Amino acid sequence: MKMAHSQDAQKAYKLVKKLQKRFIDKLDNLSQELGEDKKFQEVTWLRDEGLHGGGNRYEARDDKLFNTASVNVSQIHYDEMPEKNLMSATAISTIIHPKNPNVSSVHIHISFTELRDGNSYWRIMADLNPSIFNENDRVLFDKALQDLSAKNYEEGSLQGDKYFNIPALERTRGVSHFYLENYKTTDKETDFTFAQIFGEGIIDTYIDIIENAYKTRQKVTQEELQKQLEYHTLYLFQVLTLDRGTTSGLLIHHQNDLGIMGSLPSKINKKLLNVWKEKVPKPQDELVQAILNAVDEEGNVNTLTKEKLAQVIRLHYKKYPQALSQQASGHTIPSTVQNHVKV
Repeated sequence: MKMAHSQDAQKAYKLVKKLQKRFIDKLDNLSQELGEDKKFQEVTWLRDEGLHGGGNRYEARDDKLFNTASVNVSQIHYDEMPEKNLMSATAISTIIHPKNPNVSSVHIHISFTELRDGNSYWRIMADLNPSIFNENDRVLFDKALQDLSAKNYEEGSLQGDKYFNIPALERTRGVSHFYLENYKTTDKETDFTFAQIFGEGIIDTYIDIIENAYKTRQKVTQEELQKQLEYHTLYLFQVLTLDRGTTSGLLIHHQNDLGIMGSLPSKINKKLLNVWKEKVPKPQDELVQAILNAVDEEGNVNTLTKEKLAQVIRLHYKKYPQALSQQASGHTIPSTVQNHVKV
């Protein structure tokens, strides 16, 4: 895989790779201590056969601890294509869905974008997503966000609550959200340090939260499993109908569909999703119906289903490009798709 030329992009890539290793090592240790002792396995992908970058992801193989889980790193660049707005985009994006419904899911995304005109910025996100609410977990996650982000906490939490709001259901996706879009200061070194400290700290906090949960919440009832299924349905609903990052990735290219869809849980409640179809504005009801058509009657979301869902989203927004305006945003809307097209 060919790497980006610029020093900032190379530095960002080293940063996200270190964060990936930190998280995987800790998750593998959990598997050894509490699960089936099965390490996450690496899957790689290439953008244009590696000419314009690519990435890798580590996927969970421990079925005792994880429903689905992946830790993805990517770097896309257009060094030899001056007609593109984008120079490079480097990211770590991860979602962990535990098997136990009493153990919270987490989503973390940290990315660095360089534009052709010399501007650059960060996108920094972290959110705690429990199927069954636990106040102690929320307090710990909130405190970590506050400590790690310091003066950025108020802005990040406001943007996070806005981004992860689900208007049709009048609720948010999770219970603790942080999101900074187009983030930069006048000091690049300070920004790199902030991204590193935030990433390391929120990874460590989540590991502490789920390790304690696995050890103390081992008994699982059928009612709790049903609540988890309903929450996983909500998670898929939010990702596929509102998440701008997911949609942008799918619209830009089709060479990492399974990686982009790595955030989806393994099963949903189709009847519940069908009820929500009636709550979304047009033409998003057509999108929800197409999602329903792509998922089998048991609600399984396997590899084949993810590939179908990726195509469903592409076709919908090609047919209704104006519907992109209904997608989630913080206080600013990123120009992710436009960055990849010709100037």
